[in-house]
Amino acid sequence: RGRRSVRTFDGTPLREEDAGRILEFAGKVENPYELPIQWKLLDRKSDKLSVPVIEGTDTYIAGKMRREAHAEEAFGYSFEKVVLFAGSLGVGTTWIAGTMDRKAFERAMHLSENEVMPCVSPLGYTAKKMSLRETMMRKSVKADSRLNDEKLFFDGAFDKPLAAENAGNLQLALEMVRLAPSAVNGQPWRVVR
Repeated sequence: RGRRSVRTFDGTPLREEDAGRILEFAGKVENPYELPIQWKLLDRKSDKLSVPVIEGTDTYIAGKMRREAHAEEAFGYSFEKVVLFAGSLGVGTTWIAGTMDRKAFERAMHLSENEVMPCVSPLGYTAKKMSLRETMMRKSVKADSRLNDEKLFFDGAFDKPLAAENAGNLQLALEMVRLAPSAVNGQPWRVVR
């Protein structure tokens, strides 16, 4: 519930122990499709990376995997676990897929033709104040709001909304789905119980 996308960092380099713990955790994360992912920490300067929407950190985590059925779902599942783990260490993150120099990241990851790298995340310590750019981005995508239950969750069919108080033992899981990050806060998922 407390996690938010961070695009403004305080400039403190990622501590070596945090970097090591995140990379070690990522290497052990499993996904429902049992597809392997290769993780790597990248440095903005030495790897010649560009992400105009990020300020105050040079460290990124990226992963690559074979291009095959369910690769994106497997990656997203694992990536969210890595992001949540980083957050538990006090490290800020945000999913980035479109607002980066993708070719530079793919070069740094040595991505081959049969591999995919769906997204990356900066890693760093959240600045006390968001940059003007981040404030405007969050406002434009309504990052601090989410759709209500009745627009996301349904009981038996798409014409019967499911209110949270009627979800029983699924209530917490559905709330986590409702709060989950999505590209430009689009919340493209719908759930039918």
